[in-house]
Amino acid sequence: MSKSAELAALVQSRAGTAAPRLGLILGSGLGHLADEVEGVAIDYADLPGFPHAGVSGHNPKLVIGDLEGVRVAVFGGRVHYYEHGNPAEMRLPLELLKALGCESLMLTNAAGSLREDIGPGDLMLLNDHIAFAGTNPLIGEPTDARFVPLTEAHDPAMRAGLKAAAEAEGVALPEGVYCWFSGPSFETPAEIRAAKVLGADAVGMSTVPEVILARFLGMRVAAVSVVTNMGAGLSAENISHEHTKAMAPIGAAKLETVLRRYLRDLAGTA
Repeated sequence: MSKSAELAALVQSRAGTAAPRLGLILGSGLGHLADEVEGVAIDYADLPGFPHAGVSGHNPKLVIGDLEGVRVAVFGGRVHYYEHGNPAEMRLPLELLKALGCESLMLTNAAGSLREDIGPGDLMLLNDHIAFAGTNPLIGEPTDARFVPLTEAHDPAMRAGLKAAAEAEGVALPEGVYCWFSGPSFETPAEIRAAKVLGADAVGMSTVPEVILARFLGMRVAAVSVVTNMGAGLSAENISHEHTKAMAPIGAAKLETVLRRYLRDLAGTA
């Protein structure tokens, strides 16, 4: 039995065998949403082989249950490439999600904006990404499945559903391109200028590895950034992780409104 199958059996013994319709990975300052799920919470430490999410502002537990009438699997935190130098650290959690029967994944993150019309406290729906970090979570995968097409990595139908939910709730949800830097140091002003030239609208230290892994596993993916700051050199603000954690709840409240509406709409299609 594979590791993911073993974990799926363990999770199902505690949370039931019904497949989640949607998986959620929550970024910095967004972990509170896991507490809103009516279901079973399992600490990452209780899942053998699960990576340890060691970033403050995350809530390292898997919660499976109902949110707005939809069965979801919520990861209250993620492991980042900069923690261990391994872009595939989130592979086992996503393999578990797939083994549980989940076909769709929603990712959230905290990001820096490169656009004057998207500022701290705003949201941005990802329609594409740039792997500026220069590595890939599928390096070392021995099968031909590693050659994953990413032309529509960010699922058009899921994006349309999120846009409709945001419009219904009166929340602005512009789309843009997310540029993944390795971290943990923040970007330099020169790197921000380079990212803008490449066509990026926001920068961050996560999400892209999970998008690639999820597409490798055959899952549909959508992602939303909560903007916590402007990119280095674009404003006078002091960029820091503490600043990120302080600003994240502002956008997180908007994101929660959109996600809840999206889930209610999804429940209506069951």
